[in-house]
Amino acid sequence: MISIIVTIRTTTGRENVVIESIMAKVKHHTIPIRSIFHPTELSGYVFIEGEINDIEASVKGIPHVRGLINKDVPMTQLERFLVAEKQQIKVETGDVVEIVGGPFKGEKGKVTRVDETKNELTVEFLDAAIPIPVTISVNSIRIYEKKKE
Repeated sequence: MISIIVTIRTTTGRENVVIESIMAKVKHHTIPIRSIFHPTELSGYVFIEGEINDIEASVKGIPHVRGLINKDVPMTQLERFLVAEKQQIKVETGDVVEIVGGPFKGEKGKVTRVDETKNELTVEFLDAAIPIPVTISVNSIRIYEKKKE
């Protein structure tokens, strides 16, 4: 059998509970799961590595598991969650940023608020008819244009 990485759909906000439950089951039943992790940027999803039969056995009956996406996830798609962060981007209110990840990828927006403790910022999209504030991770943006002094 070949070891693969698959995605577990979970109840949003319960990812760590799911991981703890799976880890307890894996240890108790000595199921050979190689790794399990939850990137904070992806609410409602946990990644698990092992053989498909072992993965299915480890998630069966676990509360807050909403299903398995039974498709191998290439490591290249997960590297950005695993690689240590590069130097922190200094973003300020008034900067124009381009979103490079997530559902708003490709959109440009003006930064209206920066929350350094949570590593998030709030932007209002430039092309929107009505300005709707959206909070996103600093890791999902690149600076498009610095605020004019």
